Amino acid sequence: MNQLEWNPKHSALLIVDVQNDYCHKEGSLAKQDLDVSMVDEMMPNLKSMITSMKEINVPIIYIQTIHEDSTDSETWIKRLKGKNQKNLCRKDTWGAEFYQLEPENNDVIVIKHRYSAFINTRLDSVLRALKIQTLLMAGVSTNICVESTARDGFMLDYDVIFLSDCTAAFSKEAHDMTLQTINQFFGTVATSKEVVKSIHALPVGSE
Repeated sequence: MNQLEWNPKHSALLIVDVQNDYCHKEGSLAKQDLDVSMVDEMMPNLKSMITSMKEINVPIIYIQTIHEDSTDSETWIKRLKGKNQKNLCRKDTWGAEFYQLEPENNDVIVIKHRYSAFINTRLDSVLRALKIQTLLMAGVSTNICVESTARDGFMLDYDVIFLSDCTAAFSKEAHDMTLQTINQFFGTVATSKEVVKSIHALPVGSE
């Protein structure tokens, strides 16, 4: 991996879809027989990363999926391909609540209704207002919503650092394929430890 180039003053940690229905063993996807074991493996790394970023005043932005009738187009519903996931992350349900994480008052929550957190949301406006240039990507699922958001972020000229140990998919194969694609075309893949370690190597004035 090349030396990480990022400025904490112009970076944000984006945490995508760490919600009960996606992550909990009693959540909707686990009940559909999807393997959510990678989530608990990465959660200690994610929690540590949140703490490290707060220590240097990097904004934490939680992305939360909320599905409701008013945003469920016919095309969007077709993604389920007949699977019984109509209750997935519905508004005001336990499944839509955050999993093992509690945003603090100064954290930002952005609601999304599609895979990418940039589609019809306020995310880009928030990032521009905060003068963010680099996105530190974390969350679930590596190859779906985190990847979709990272790709769109890159297309909008944000630098992307994709945290390999703070993301989780429903299979290792899917996780690894995304890491390879992102690192080759859409950003830089790094571990949370590499990012934290790089802080000490940044030019004076970057922190």
